[in-house]
Order: sequence, then structure tokens, then C-alpha cells
Amino acid sequence: MQEVNVNEVPKGAQIIDVREPDEFAEVHAVGAVNIPMSEFTSRVGELDLDRDIYLICKSGGRSGQVREYLEQRGIDAINIAGGTSDWVAQGLPNSRS
Repeated sequence: MQEVNVNEVPKGAQIIDVREPDEFAEVHAVGAVNIPMSEFTSRVGELDLDRDIYLICKSGGRSGQVREYLEQRGIDAINIAGGTSDWVAQGLPNSRS
């Protein structure tokens, strides 16, 4: 499984937050785009396949599942271990800061 911790995500990366809209509205990584896991199969075309795809959720579980879904379709993606919880805990730019 291709995975990085929150401190390894490059600035300006394409971050896809797979949590539900209410979770995303509460707090999210600055620059993240919300494509909920529940809508992912119908919205996969919104991904920029010419850029690295970083996936994030609350703690890394759902984003890991979406990464596997993409991998099965021949699309490389990187799971962000620790998710938004770790992102906020590390003081990285988020919608609350």
C-alpha cells in the first residue's frame, strides 16, 4: 500500500478528502477537494490523473479503501496515514486555522 504520513504531503498537492460533506465542513486540510467515498464511483472523473493523487479521511481507513478501488482500476494514489485527525494535530494548514 502506498502511504505517507501527513508531514510528507507536498505543498500544493492534489488532496482528495473522501469523508462525507458534514465531516469535511467541520474541518479539512487547506486545498483539499471533497469527493465523498459514497459518491466516489460516480465522481472519479473529477480526479486530475496528470498529478499525484493524495487521499485523506478522518484516520486513514476509508481513504485506504478508496486507494485500493483506484488501484484496481489502474490509477495510482497515495493514502495519507493518520488522516485529518493527524493533519490537525500536527498543526498543518486546515480550515480551522
